Amino acid sequence: MAYQVRSQGDATIVALSGDVDLDSSPKVRNVLLDSVREKRCVLVEMSDVSYIDSSGIASLVEAYQSARRDSTPFALVAVSEAAMRVLELARLDQVFSIHASVSDAIADGD
Repeated sequence: MAYQVRSQGDATIVALSGDVDLDSSPKVRNVLLDSVREKRCVLVEMSDVSYIDSSGIASLVEAYQSARRDSTPFALVAVSEAAMRVLELARLDQVFSIHASVSDAIADGD
């Protein structure tokens, strides 16, 4: 798993790639929570996520909950097919704000 954090406008984009699993999810959790603490819109770009397990999903959910508590916009963008299948199975596609691209999310105010 690799990640990149960058700013675009008023948003912090956290781009994840590779496998988000038990080994990498603690790092993902820390990166996401650090980004949420900045109190800027957080967009998690997931187009290059090839696999995500329950620990990776738990990291996303924890960051989402932290963002909600702080009224910080939080969304997933460009979610890979593999990651989307897991989100749909857990019905989290109904919970997270999900956008096709970073520019769509920014345009929608997420």
